[in-house]
Amino acid sequence: MAPKRRRVVNSLRSVTDRAPLRRRLLVASLVAGLLLAGAGVATAAWWPAPVSAEVRGVPTRVVGTEDLAGLELRVTPSEGVRARDVTVRLDGEPVGLTPDGGDLTVRPDGLADGRHDVVVTVADRGPFGTTSESRHRFTVDTTPPVLTVPDRLDAGSLRGGLTVTGGVEGAERVTVDGTAADLTGDGFEVALPTSPATVDVVATDAAGNTAARTVDVHVTHPGMRGVHMTALAWTASSLREPILRMARQGRIDTVQLDIKDEDGLVGYDTEVPLARRIGAATGYYDAPKVIKALHALDVRVVGRIVAFRDPRLGRWAWRNGHRDWVIQTPGGGPYGGKYGAYSFTNPFSADVRRYNIALATEAAELGFDDVLYDYVRRPDGALGRLRFAGRKGTPERAIAGFMKETREAVRKRGAFLGASVYGIAATRPTEIAQDIPAMAGSADYIAPMVYPSHWGPGEYGVRNPNRSPYPIVRRSLADFQRLVRGTDTQIMPWLQDFSLGVTYGPAQVSAQIRAAKDAGIDSFLLWNAAARYTRAALPPRS
Repeated sequence: MAPKRRRVVNSLRSVTDRAPLRRRLLVASLVAGLLLAGAGVATAAWWPAPVSAEVRGVPTRVVGTEDLAGLELRVTPSEGVRARDVTVRLDGEPVGLTPDGGDLTVRPDGLADGRHDVVVTVADRGPFGTTSESRHRFTVDTTPPVLTVPDRLDAGSLRGGLTVTGGVEGAERVTVDGTAADLTGDGFEVALPTSPATVDVVATDAAGNTAARTVDVHVTHPGMRGVHMTALAWTASSLREPILRMARQGRIDTVQLDIKDEDGLVGYDTEVPLARRIGAATGYYDAPKVIKALHALDVRVVGRIVAFRDPRLGRWAWRNGHRDWVIQTPGGGPYGGKYGAYSFTNPFSADVRRYNIALATEAAELGFDDVLYDYVRRPDGALGRLRFAGRKGTPERAIAGFMKETREAVRKRGAFLGASVYGIAATRPTEIAQDIPAMAGSADYIAPMVYPSHWGPGEYGVRNPNRSPYPIVRRSLADFQRLVRGTDTQIMPWLQDFSLGVTYGPAQVSAQIRAAKDAGIDSFLLWNAAARYTRAALPPRS
């Protein structure tokens, strides 16, 4: 003890020897205070800090199903506290702690809906035996909202918009195809600008729980009595004017105009980047101008896209390092077949699919009423002679999936989707990868090419189909109708208005139209590669 402090203490001690008890106590307290004050930092180091633990991860809002799966509480003990001195109780029951660095973690499992209490206790096993305790509370709600929507929605037209309504309980938000709906008491309502093929309805509550439904949207195609026109044919007044005359007379109500043809050329000045890069855009016709003129005559415009037969894209892709875009031979060369090398692009290629869908989407935005795919298939022949890079599953599945992708895209932009298919697809789908029941779920209509000249002797019990247009068309269409039964997909056939082996005139063309009608089909498209049609087979409609 320092001399000065010793003198003070001795002086105080001498006073206490002569003082009453109360004064002695006061002096003793003063002495203790002086001793502690003199100890300074040494005293602070000797006195133990209180034990504690920081708790993180306790939810501050209601916990839903998604958050519950990742719920984790982290306890960080104060310095010097050992893991065995920390206890966590969940709803009164102790739970196991997992060391994780300097933390202890708790992952609650099997929590029921309702309120839950967490108590974290840290025990001090030193001489003072102090204990710290913190309490936390959160609520679990994994019950999704109750969503009530119809099994199917009916819309008047594709471009007229669609109002979607339904019932909902326990939701704070409802979206339809990503658009927020207005909540009205125990229901919801939203207006969409067009009528897509399906709508996704999602109801979400405060805890993030969701109830979702995908609802089919049904729009009845108005039907068609149409003729095929190539892009180049439209530029020739000698071919175009007879078509317009038939439209004015009410003999036809639809013109099918090529968007992308068998050579891979696009008939108008497309803005699709890849089409411009490969030199596919021709600018033969002004699409908006033509569509406007035909609509003024109350004529529908169907845009035909030759999908996977595309030598323009195939040749460019092969030469620019995208060989996987092209169907190949088993040896790795470009497959040719009867159409020539590079002619068929790969339906399994995401890039090829995106290119065709981009053209289809653009067409819908330009105002085409329908997008009609042709050559939406693989080359005919033995599958073993073909190699598809990136193949997953069957070609039939790839084609149906491609149709589904396209339909979702074009329907949102106000256009119907159709698929031209071979007549043999009804009985031999794997020969060309056209599975009609699978495609029917992803198309508004199927357009089978039931040209009498394309059937072999004896098909459907018809000895000479080319000379018997009525029975071969009637019987083959009945088969296609059977295959789409139970779906909203309609059958709208391609009929023959050309001569191949047998001369076709008004009687033969009329027989096919009558056969379709007798099969319950009042729609058709006539094919003539030269765009010259038999006017007498198309009486004006009253």
